[in-house]
Amino acid sequence: MGRDPMVSPIGLPIERHMSRKNTSFRLRLLALGALILVASGAPSQTVPFSFETVIARAEQLAAAPYVDPSRTIPQPWLRLGYDDYRKITYRNKRALWKGEGLFEIEFFHPGFFYDYPVGINIVTPEGATPFPYQPELFDFGDLDTAALGTDEIRGYAGFRVNFPLNSHHGHEFAVFQGASYFRIVGRDQRYGQSARGLAIDTAAPGGEEFPIYREFWIERPDAEATTLVIYALLDSHSVAGAYRMIVRPGNETRAEVTAVLFPRRDIAKVGIAPLTSMFFYGEDHTRVIDDFRPEVHDSDGLMLHTGGGEWLWRPLVNRTRLTISSFLDNNPRGFGLVQRDLDFTNYQDLEAQYHRRSSVWVQPTSDFGRGRIELVEIPSDQETNDNIVAYFVPERPVVAGQRLEYSYVLTAFLDAAAWPPAGRVEATRIGGASHAAQQQPSDGRLFVLDFNRGELPLLSEAQPLKAVVDVSRGRISPPVVLKNHVTKGWRVFFYFYPDDAESAEFRAYLKVHDRVLTETWNYLWQNH
Repeated sequence: MGRDPMVSPIGLPIERHMSRKNTSFRLRLLALGALILVASGAPSQTVPFSFETVIARAEQLAAAPYVDPSRTIPQPWLRLGYDDYRKITYRNKRALWKGEGLFEIEFFHPGFFYDYPVGINIVTPEGATPFPYQPELFDFGDLDTAALGTDEIRGYAGFRVNFPLNSHHGHEFAVFQGASYFRIVGRDQRYGQSARGLAIDTAAPGGEEFPIYREFWIERPDAEATTLVIYALLDSHSVAGAYRMIVRPGNETRAEVTAVLFPRRDIAKVGIAPLTSMFFYGEDHTRVIDDFRPEVHDSDGLMLHTGGGEWLWRPLVNRTRLTISSFLDNNPRGFGLVQRDLDFTNYQDLEAQYHRRSSVWVQPTSDFGRGRIELVEIPSDQETNDNIVAYFVPERPVVAGQRLEYSYVLTAFLDAAAWPPAGRVEATRIGGASHAAQQQPSDGRLFVLDFNRGELPLLSEAQPLKAVVDVSRGRISPPVVLKNHVTKGWRVFFYFYPDDAESAEFRAYLKVHDRVLTETWNYLWQNH
């Protein structure tokens, strides 16, 4: 059989047709060769490049044993504390493509807990060229760089992307740093939640595995370009993958993601398009926290648009025990972690500005198939912890040697009438049901739901608006629906009596006659 040679990202010939006996050994040498090139400071060279290059590289990595890159950063850099690491700043005047167009790139320095080098390559029509580590790009403050050893650093810890979103000067709208984490924001938004390339065994008894982006390729944009194309090589003990992200900054910043994955082993649970956020406390007050701020959270709910067309809203809760909720679906149309409350008076935080934290919506553009959206709520006693995770888990088992491909669009937004297009839940409040005037049993709970948007503000009290409320366990009183003349929306309240139930799941929506006017409120109550 003849040979069909091609060129790898590191300039080495790859033989497409290899004997079965030597394939694993040769692929392992290629994987090691890539690391050696990054770590040795080899001269830059331009080589042919396309997305297929990254896909081939990922497939090669998956066929070889995992090579841990974390041991290649000198220990003095890893021993830096938080305050010392913050002394290292990028010299903005040295930003990549400074003054040449709308996009600028700034890099992060390895150290602290960023313990592995990330390779950076710049892509032009001629091919891909490695962008070597350059200490002169950074201001190290009063750090003793000679003692730390800048000569031994190869690669970066990630990068940020600037674009004139809010002024004529560059404004950071995307950042890639740490494992496979990245963030995007739109105009007048603040970073809140993070996206990830992949989640593996999240909340599993044996612990979670965190894949890393070990190398990036960034296409050099034209001077007037308003999109940026980024490629990434993902790697971990269990999987290798190739990613292409077409990023479009704007009022609502979008990232069109294509992921091609090659599992090294059978994986119990893979999370596609994972989102990670923080919920400390909100208006439901299920936990008493001594703080002057009424609410503290980056996101306040999980929103889903099912394959069947139903819109669901699940308010987030900072629970007292780890809780995993699953929403079975076939080809979901979208899901996201959303900061729906955008009123400053409900946060009163001038520094964190939670009212400007961006929501992120995931819209599949390929066939996701059967599976489930999984929501993980982790107990947290401080607002610095990201304790909320959401992702799609495919129903089909993930086995070693197969190829998986997913495409989806991530959108960062503050408020969007399309998500959902009908009436929505604006607040969920829960309190004790023991009131003298109502003569309710002391073991009950009062639920108060505020609905608004869509057609709801246009309806008068003469309309036969009805609340449909269901509960899986326990009992509820007949729901009452009242017009809220302050917000122009509608309020629903009912009493819940758990009896002996330790948990119960609720569903509620508003309708006129047989026409549903709102999304479905979905809530998981637990007896703490």
